[in-house]
Amino acid sequence: MLENKVAIVTGASRGIGRAIAVTLAHYGAAVVVNYCGSKEKADEVVDIIKSNGGNAVTYQADVSDFDAVQTMFSDVTKQFGKIDILVNNAGITRDNLILKMTEQEFDAVIDTNLKGVFNCLKQASRLMLKQKSGRIINISSISGVIGNAGQVNYSAAKAGVIGMTKSLAKELGSRGITVNAIAPGYINTDMTAVLSDDLKAKVTELIPLRRLGEVEDIAETAAFLASDKAAYITGQTIQVDGGLGI
Repeated sequence: MLENKVAIVTGASRGIGRAIAVTLAHYGAAVVVNYCGSKEKADEVVDIIKSNGGNAVTYQADVSDFDAVQTMFSDVTKQFGKIDILVNNAGITRDNLILKMTEQEFDAVIDTNLKGVFNCLKQASRLMLKQKSGRIINISSISGVIGNAGQVNYSAAKAGVIGMTKSLAKELGSRGITVNAIAPGYINTDMTAVLSDDLKAKVTELIPLRRLGEVEDIAETAAFLASDKAAYITGQTIQVDGGLGI
């Protein structure tokens, strides 16, 4: 499905990003596993992909750093000759109620979750316009669709990602490049593992499917959007949330 394609997945050393990287490789793509912090975890993802017969490399870059992102895209293009798929997944949380949220907590989330996406979009757009092809998939969040108490910074960033997705889809569509977003709901990851059992039970009651999602649910959606099967889908935000955002 993705044979001979080259993909960059940001924040791919764990959680949803890790699952997306493994899944894209499973369908035949060569995957660049971008990470910021843990090289050990990124190497684990590459090992998993290679043990299954896939092709992957790690690349360390902080997506909030414009120059680092520019260098990453340049290096990957030199190594692989092209970039067909970009998955903007890298993200952080600094949750707090607005009265307690510091400027630093707000800025940190915006810098990574919103500006980091812009940095990658800018580099990918230039390259994909020359290629006259490409698939861009931005990982937003249900928090960016319906909001979430204690996440003014995160919700703002993820809502911004949806806005950028729609705008860029209009800019790049004439060249055959699609730009879509995925808005995950509550997914079983390290991020949700810290939630108390009581809170998880309350959240589950709000989800029509009465369960949290799995990282594979997001990864398979990303693989579909990256494939030719989704060639006529652009500017969309697909909520993979068990119905939470209905």
